[in-house]
Order: sequence, then C-alpha cells, then structure tokens
Amino acid sequence: MERQRGISISSTVLQFPYGDHVFNLLDTPGHRDFSEDTYRVLAAVDAVIMVLDTAKGIEAQTLKLFNVCRSRNLPVLTFFNKFDRPGRDPLELLDEVEQQIGLRATPATWPVGQPGDFRGTIDRRTGLFTKYTRTARGAAEAPEEIIDAERAAAEEGDAWKVALDSCSLLDAIEANVDLPSFLAGKSTPVFVGSALTNFGVRALLDAVAELAPPPIPRFDLAENERALESPFSGFVFKIQANMDPNHRDRLAFARVCSGHFERGMDVECTRSGRAVGTKYVTTAFGNDRETIEEAFPGDIIGLVNAGDLRIGDTIYAGKKVEFPGVPRFAPEVFASARPLDRSKIKQFRKGIEQLDQEGVVQVLRDLDFGDTEPVLAAVGVLQFEVFAYRLSSEFSAPTEIISSPYQAMRITDKASADRLRQIGGIRILYRSDNEMVALFENKYRLQRLEKDEPELTLKLVFDGQPDS
Repeated sequence: MERQRGISISSTVLQFPYGDHVFNLLDTPGHRDFSEDTYRVLAAVDAVIMVLDTAKGIEAQTLKLFNVCRSRNLPVLTFFNKFDRPGRDPLELLDEVEQQIGLRATPATWPVGQPGDFRGTIDRRTGLFTKYTRTARGAAEAPEEIIDAERAAAEEGDAWKVALDSCSLLDAIEANVDLPSFLAGKSTPVFVGSALTNFGVRALLDAVAELAPPPIPRFDLAENERALESPFSGFVFKIQANMDPNHRDRLAFARVCSGHFERGMDVECTRSGRAVGTKYVTTAFGNDRETIEEAFPGDIIGLVNAGDLRIGDTIYAGKKVEFPGVPRFAPEVFASARPLDRSKIKQFRKGIEQLDQEGVVQVLRDLDFGDTEPVLAAVGVLQFEVFAYRLSSEFSAPTEIISSPYQAMRITDKASADRLRQIGGIRILYRSDNEMVALFENKYRLQRLEKDEPELTLKLVFDGQPDS
C-alpha cells in the first residue's frame, strides 16, 4: 500500500553503525493522517531531525508534532529537503522556522544557488564548498566533491557571491550553531540538501553524532529517576504484526531505558505482572532482522511474539518501575466497520483486536453490540484505508468502512455518561483500555455543554497543542 500511495504509513526502525557511534534511527510517516504513530515514536527518542520540504515549509502537521517535541524537551535538528527542486528562498524558510516554531535557526550549511538551481553547500565553519552534481533523473546518489573557496568562486560565479553575502548576514546576527542552546531546545542547527540523492545527508549525520545527546535517565510515574546503570528497564512504543510476509509474527519494539539487556533474561511487564519472553529478540534494519544477544540504554529491541505487551508498557528486571505511558492524539474523524462476509466474523474480530493493539486506529466498542460493528476513531481518513487493507490482506476479512457523523470525542465517567445519554447526538462507547468515551455529533453542542454543565467529566484527549 505504501508503494501504491507513494507515502510512508508506518514508522520504521533502523539501527546502523556510523563512525564510532551506533545510531538507532526511527523514521516516521510525514503524512498528517499518521501523526499518532509519529507521536508514539517521539516518546522513544533523544533528539529529532525535522525534515522540511523546501517548497512547502512548515505545515500544520509539522507544527503539531513540534509541540510534542517541546513538551518532551527534545532537541531538534532541521533539514531543508528537496533543494534540487524549485522552492522557497532559504532566508524566508529560516524566518518561518523562527516565527512559527520559536527556535533560533542556526544554519550549519548554506546553499549555493536557489532551489531548482542548486549548486551545493557551504560549510559555515570551514568555508569549504561541497559541489552538487545532478544525476540523470535523480536515479543515483549525487557525488559530493569538496572544493576550496577560491575554486568555488571561479566556477560558481554570481551564485557563490550571493551565498557568501547570505553567510555574512548570518555571521552578523550570530546565527551560529551553539551546543548548549541546541540541547536546551532554544535553537535548531539547519542543514540543506536532497534526501533523494543523499546530498547533504552526510553533513547532517555528522552533526547528529557530534551534537545529539546520549541517552539520559528517565523518570518513572512517581517522578523518581531510573539511573542508566540500574537494572534493565524498557518502554514499548510500537507494536506491529506481519511486517514481512516471510515471518508473519508480531514484534513489540521497546527502547532500552536502563541497564544491560541480555537475551533470555527474566523480564516482567509492569502492567500485567506477567513474564515477558526474551528468547527471540531482534534488531532491525527495515524488514531485515538480526538476533541480538545484548542491548544498552538508547538501543531499540524487537521482542518477537510478545503477545501480552501493549503500547506504553514498561518492562523491567530487578526493581519494579513504571514509566509514563503514551497519550493518544484526539481523533478527528470517525467511522464504523463491518465485515463484508459474515462467515469471516472470527477473522474480523481477531483483526480489529490486533490492529487496535498496534494503534492503527482507536477501536471503540458498544458493550451491547461487542465487536460486530465497532466505531473507529482516527486522526485522518487514510488510517481507515490502512485498517481495511490490512484486515483484508492479513486476516482474510474484507471490511466495509462507513463514515460516521461524529465530530469530537471526550473521555468521561459513569456518572456523566448517565446524563449524556439523555441528550441527543451523543454516544457512549469504550476504548480497549476501558476508558469510557463520549462521541458528539456536533462540536458546538459539546462546547455549549461544557459551558452550561461544567460538573460533567469531559476530558480532552491529547491534541498535540502546547499547554496554555
């Protein structure tokens, strides 16, 4: 489905060596409909690379997710992508970053030539020019040739002069990369290039190795620090089944928060109190897997067929610990689902349970009707398409998705639900975590109800906005 759409629909876990470092890269979908998957990943990382389309700049989705980064005190590096195509002026993009996101933009590299007429980049620290050579149809990796300033001036002419003038302006306002400011979440180092041809990516990865913070201790629910050298603990941030048809299994991805993980060690899940199997543990590079024997803080491990684990679970050895879970984004669209073939109801139920656990959508149930026609809640309609596609392809349960009229959802309680049932246009359902939720057909009626009856419990689901 990703190839058909030409977009990423699920986050990808990659671990690879880079110089003297090991990177755990969690690549996330860029489409706004899959922002909840991206948000779960943000709970597991130490720093973020914000990739901006040079033509589009900051989109609503980018701003929403940056607010999540801010709430988690995550330092952010910025990459102006697709500079080999027509786009906006880089100074304009810098201003947009500062105005909309509130971070001081500090370019580490600067483009020579405008978007669409991209010549290469200047390293602002060394003054060296990395020349960009366009490849036929962008089919191959663009070669990088490092050239001194004198030769660059002779070969690039006016484009080089314009770039130097911009760099002089940046020097004058002291827009220089500053490590303490970056780590404090006050500035963002900026890089320029083309991810498609891999141009400029090396400079970005060098900066990640140099600037990004190492793993730090995490705080548990009681706000006690779990030291890195404490016994093993980890945090489950992603679950996905059937990633590769050759495996047809279920992986729970966990970030190691403390201690030394060893394959086969005794580990428990805090929520369930049950033992977690660690005999089959992998690291990943996309769909490729490799069994691992040990892992350390900051590493991502994949627990194979750990069926009892849920997103947000804490796993541990030694002293018991529980880390904060992952709040869910407020859904914006709703639909009901029903199997097209009633003889496939068993497969349908198994599928919706699995996909609910993975967080593909939020599955809401009416206790009077069970799983025969659940309500689905999502950030965007593409999540429904993925849900239906996977039910059909992985569980042999073709499904009809029917749009629902609901416009908003709130978490409520039994006392408030009794009152809400007396009002038209409201439906009371349950999430898989047993939270009771109220769906509203009219968001303006919801606003009026919140004003007129403030004693009702109508808790806002996390919406990605900063606290007021």
